[in-house]
Amino acid sequence: MAYAADVELASVPNLPATRGYQQEMLDESLRRNIIIAMDTGSGKTHIAVLRLKIEVERQPRKICWFFAPTVSLCEQQYNVIKGALPVSVGLISGSLEPNQWKDAGLWKKVLDTHRIVVSTPQVMLDALRHSYINMGRDIALMVFDEAHHAKDKDPYNMIMQEFYYQLYPRDVEVVVDPQYLRPMILGLTASPIYGGDIARSFNSVHAGPSKDPHLNREELARHVHRPVFKHALYIAPSAHGPDTPFSTNLASLSAVIKTLTIDDDPYVKQLRKDLAKITPQTPEYYRLDQKLSKVIRKENSFTLKGLKDFERAAEAILMDLGEWSTDWYVWTILEQAKAACGSQSEMPTWHNREKRHLAEVIERIHATPVSYYDDDIVDASSHKVIALVQALVNEKEDMEESGEAFSGLIFVRRRDTVVALTELLKHHPVTKSSFQVGSLVGTSDSSSRHAFLDLTRKLIRQSQEETLSAFRLGDKNLLIATSVAEEGIDVQACGCVIRWDVPDNMVSWLQSRGRARRKRSTFIIMFSEGSGLDENVAQWERKAREIVDKANEPERLDVAIEPDIKEYLEFRQPTTGALLTLDSAIQHLNHFVALPTGWHSLENRALVASQPYQGPWAATVTLPKFLPPELRVHKTKMEHPTKSSAQKHAAFKAYKRMYDVGLLDDKLLPLFFQDEEIEHLKQDVEKRISVVKVAPQINAWLPLSDSDPWYRFEVSLGSLPTLLMFTRRPCPPDWLVPGGPPPLYVPRQGQVMMTVRDMGRVNVDDMEIRQAGEYTRRLFWSIHGSRMTWGNLDFSYLFLPTVEEPDWEDRRAWQREEAERGQRISQSFDVNAEEFGRTFWYPTDISIVKNRFGAGKGYKFVSWRYDELSPDEFEILKERYDHFEDIEEVVYPLLVVEPLPSRTNLLLPFKPPRVEGPPLPPKQFLFIPRHSTITLISEIEAQYVYLLPSALRALSIALTTQSLKDQLFTQASPLYAVPSPILSIALTAPTSQEPYNYQRLETLGDTVLKYLVSIQLLSEFPLWHEGYLSKRKDHAVSNVRLANENIKRDMFKWIIRDRLLGKKWKPAYQEIPKISVERPTPDESSATDGKKPELSKADAKLQRKKKVAGELSTKVLADVVESAIGGAYLHGGMDLGYECTKFFDLDLQWKPLPERITDMLARVQTIEAESRIDIPEGLIANVEKMLNYTFKHKLILLEALTHASHQQDYGTTSYERMEFLGDAVMDMIVTDYLYRAEGKNYSPGHMHLRKSAVVNGHILAYFCLRCQFQVESFMPRPVTDDDGPLQIQLQRDEDTVYLWKCLLHSSSRVLHQQKTSSDLFKRLHGDIEDALLHGKIYPWAALTKLQAPKFLSDMIESLLGAVYLDAGGDLDVVRNVMRVLGILPLLERIVRDNVDVLHPVSRLAVWASKQDKKVKYSYERSKGSVTCVIKLDDEILEEAKVADRDRGKLTELEVRFAAAEEAIKFLDVQYTV
Repeated sequence: MAYAADVELASVPNLPATRGYQQEMLDESLRRNIIIAMDTGSGKTHIAVLRLKIEVERQPRKICWFFAPTVSLCEQQYNVIKGALPVSVGLISGSLEPNQWKDAGLWKKVLDTHRIVVSTPQVMLDALRHSYINMGRDIALMVFDEAHHAKDKDPYNMIMQEFYYQLYPRDVEVVVDPQYLRPMILGLTASPIYGGDIARSFNSVHAGPSKDPHLNREELARHVHRPVFKHALYIAPSAHGPDTPFSTNLASLSAVIKTLTIDDDPYVKQLRKDLAKITPQTPEYYRLDQKLSKVIRKENSFTLKGLKDFERAAEAILMDLGEWSTDWYVWTILEQAKAACGSQSEMPTWHNREKRHLAEVIERIHATPVSYYDDDIVDASSHKVIALVQALVNEKEDMEESGEAFSGLIFVRRRDTVVALTELLKHHPVTKSSFQVGSLVGTSDSSSRHAFLDLTRKLIRQSQEETLSAFRLGDKNLLIATSVAEEGIDVQACGCVIRWDVPDNMVSWLQSRGRARRKRSTFIIMFSEGSGLDENVAQWERKAREIVDKANEPERLDVAIEPDIKEYLEFRQPTTGALLTLDSAIQHLNHFVALPTGWHSLENRALVASQPYQGPWAATVTLPKFLPPELRVHKTKMEHPTKSSAQKHAAFKAYKRMYDVGLLDDKLLPLFFQDEEIEHLKQDVEKRISVVKVAPQINAWLPLSDSDPWYRFEVSLGSLPTLLMFTRRPCPPDWLVPGGPPPLYVPRQGQVMMTVRDMGRVNVDDMEIRQAGEYTRRLFWSIHGSRMTWGNLDFSYLFLPTVEEPDWEDRRAWQREEAERGQRISQSFDVNAEEFGRTFWYPTDISIVKNRFGAGKGYKFVSWRYDELSPDEFEILKERYDHFEDIEEVVYPLLVVEPLPSRTNLLLPFKPPRVEGPPLPPKQFLFIPRHSTITLISEIEAQYVYLLPSALRALSIALTTQSLKDQLFTQASPLYAVPSPILSIALTAPTSQEPYNYQRLETLGDTVLKYLVSIQLLSEFPLWHEGYLSKRKDHAVSNVRLANENIKRDMFKWIIRDRLLGKKWKPAYQEIPKISVERPTPDESSATDGKKPELSKADAKLQRKKKVAGELSTKVLADVVESAIGGAYLHGGMDLGYECTKFFDLDLQWKPLPERITDMLARVQTIEAESRIDIPEGLIANVEKMLNYTFKHKLILLEALTHASHQQDYGTTSYERMEFLGDAVMDMIVTDYLYRAEGKNYSPGHMHLRKSAVVNGHILAYFCLRCQFQVESFMPRPVTDDDGPLQIQLQRDEDTVYLWKCLLHSSSRVLHQQKTSSDLFKRLHGDIEDALLHGKIYPWAALTKLQAPKFLSDMIESLLGAVYLDAGGDLDVVRNVMRVLGILPLLERIVRDNVDVLHPVSRLAVWASKQDKKVKYSYERSKGSVTCVIKLDDEILEEAKVADRDRGKLTELEVRFAAAEEAIKFLDVQYTV
């Protein structure tokens, strides 16, 4: 006999994998029929669900059948399976009267509309016997829960004997029609102990071999814990004695029952009436007569029997719980009975005549409601209750002292006691505030007549599923349950289990004990003193230990000690000498998949093995899913002496195969590491160099050569007379059209429009040029002369007026004559105001007045003042001129002036006024003429001086932009089509303080860049998984890479980084910037660790000068590249964005997007053509309906749904590559929407906040949990008329299939996380949905409470990537799917309603910074909970404390967010846009 050892390498780091022993059992169940025998709490149900999941995926045309021995267990497992799998699941039990299903069509409809059926075994047995079901044709897998029941005449065993063994085995060598093959079998049990024979407990199950984990036994032991056994003693009251409790309500009930006779019962009366109508001596007469006699003899009518059962239940409660509980129980049941008798909808199987009779009886029972005062409850409770309460309190204190939250489970035999004990503990003064109590009892949809005590079911307000969900989430910490929770019910690990009643047998004892499976757990049994029941429990303990010892015997474990065998096998690369050996193969293979992984083996043992297996061995190694299917699985022959030898040979073979197909280089290393550039893939972030020395910004006014002519233009500024302008470079074409130049925003005038008209060319030595030089000097000297050189007329631009002003020519001639008369050379256009006034009769067309000679400050002339000053005005004037001695007597007229406009950069749009109403008039001053000067320029020229610096600034930017287009892009490039206004914004750094800079375009371009690079890489490297793709993308788009691409192309020269500073402005001269001979290089001395150093004001000022002069940060260099890409995309869409990105190379192989997408689709088509595997069509159809998109290539959707843990191979990789694509696509769509949002003009920071609000993992997980689809199915249901017979009718059901259930995986951890997230979603959905639809604040804290695992958000991203690829790269199709999922509607609402999306922690930090306070978060752990405490300047903010059950790091995050929200509310922190 030969054995196989299997090895699997996980494909994703930190994968929430199935536990090793669970995977071992799952793998084994896929090979053959087995019964899994593992302890309660070890995850058998998870294995079964995963097994069902795999089977419905690979057998789309057959159904799976899950059996459970009881109705309650069926309902529980039905809920578990339905809650985990995205298929229709049907429930059939004996309560639905399947023996009445006479129509085979009912069965056919059920089988056609369900993929999984859950039922009791008798249902299946009856259906098989009546040929409603054909086992071989209809069933793919049968799962037997609690398989230890399969013995003798049990339905489990009869199904196997009568039908299963009549079919051919699955491994039969002859060709057999599949409908005659046996289905697969999986059995589950935690209790292979029955019949008293230990050996039989392992061998008597006929379905298959009993199987428990051997290879991962240590891991199983770590997850299954034995509780500490304790007992609680109490004194039981005597049935008849002085200590017997007394209940007034029970006494009243008993008194009325004693008066009832069977002859008065309406059921007996009706039988007598029916008997009188039948002919005597007939068979029907005898049958009815016997029925009547039996009812009279046993007093077994519905009413009388129901009331006596009610009385017995109340008596049991009285002896168990005491008077208070009994009085409550009797009162409550009577009230329920009154309601049922008066309603047609409640208890529909009760006949009306019986309801009327019962109502009359109840009216005679005088019961009173109970008191809920603490003392009344305590005084009227039994000693057993006192012992229970004390045990609960002690266990809770012990658990909380160890830092764990309490969770407990009380097993009670009777359903009535569950109801009464629940009510008691909810109101008992010791327990009501410490325990959140829930009830768990079996449920029934029986179509038979409801018994009287079925009224107690009405007292259970929550469904079984709701109660279990609340217990899992910690909303309830104590469950009181009947035996329904003993066997198979999915109750989470409890810290304390209490048996209210002593177990009936060992199986019940083991099963209830198995619920206490925390690391530190207790199992308590309540004994009455002197009962002797403790001896039974001690015997069960000894027997359990005997079973464990038997299970661990060497012949059962089949563990063999491997001999130390020396083997050697090598492969040496012929050129480099790199060596691969058996001993190094596993290490090399792990390095290849870049994961620390473990090996595990699974032996194919026989049913019975007397000795450990000694070999030979084979091995299989399964590589991760980022490889194509043909390269994943590598097997060895069954010829190796040990398991480890087989594994080494398998690894050697696999690694050699990687070399043969070209995935390894000559050094036997992965190709990913073949050159220095790719080495960066293994680095998280390249070292960032902060500053680069570059040449100064170019002077865009300079001619290409000295011989170039002057270009002549006519310039119009608003309503002013036109000017002639001369430049050495032609104006950009877009400046020569109406609306080309930008408007100027002039105070008190509004927008002033500028136009430019081409007037031809002028030679350099033309007389007009010399005149223009002198006029330009005079124009600008008036205000900016202190920063100009008088003799330098080599301006970059020149001006001449088109309209003469004779008066001002006369005044300037007078100034020249005065200068000649004084034999001095005048280098100014300022004259003494007093002399000017006397000479020219105090004219009023003056424009500029200065407060002193030389470098005086300029003011705007208002008027001459001849009126005498008031005393106050004189004192102000005297104070102004206190350094002069000749102002005791004022000589009139005086000058009235006001400041020149402070606004100098007229390109900046007006800001909204801070206060409403017209602006205040400028403040006016009085100047003494003899101490003042007047500048000899006209009012028109003064306006030129004011407007031209801004106009020239705009033209300089336009010329710079045009220069870049001409020299860098060139007219042959598609990028030349990018409009100059867009490109100029892309080149403008924020330091320039222009109205528009590159930041918004950079944000858009960054997204476009990552989108394009992601698609290029995804297509170029089909074997790379998401981790390598992400690192390669990060390397390609890093700031250092982009900065280097900028430097290679000298693009930095065109970055507009100088400022327009009005107070320091001077006209530009024809000077060539000094350009460094050396290539720009990163300044290593400026490398930082990411922290900005503290700078003094002087150092900061010097640093700003350096940036303008010749230093730029790598971020600015990179940002300009990204903004250029953004500008190209904005103008020409993705095609032009692609061309611009391709222009910068980035060391990638570039192909147009359509080609890349075609290449990827071609690979999919190849796999589809070669695939012979049936895909899960139903699952695919459901997802397509949820997305409202039909896939052309179903394999793409399968890949997007495939988790790395999934066992079934459809020829695709796991979803990580699609997630990588979807992330880029979603970012592209969201950023594009935010950039173009009408009327918003969001800054990069605001775009980031809003994008984060719709693409963060929490909200995507929420959308995944919310997305659903209704699947129609049919199930027969019992219906009844008023007093008519029961009927079975086919009724329509709607099963809700959620998107998250459609994840293809094989991990019990994923199943558990899905269930927990679903429970939390049900609890939080209402609040989150309301906040998303109507709230003013984004629900960060509520979303965090979902504690959603990453794979939920990954699903959304991978599905979007799949839609994008399948649609051929059509972003509009993806937008439609994003709208269906809810992503785009949320984004639109955030933008439309200005929702506050700032994170609460950030919001609080911003507020605290403005208030000069420090915020500190700390956590306190106590009694199983964690509390977040916020301190403001070391003062605790009591109102913001938030506590929750401690579930680890995620809970810390959750309470931190919630505490920040509470602090914001308490401090009334207002939201501002």
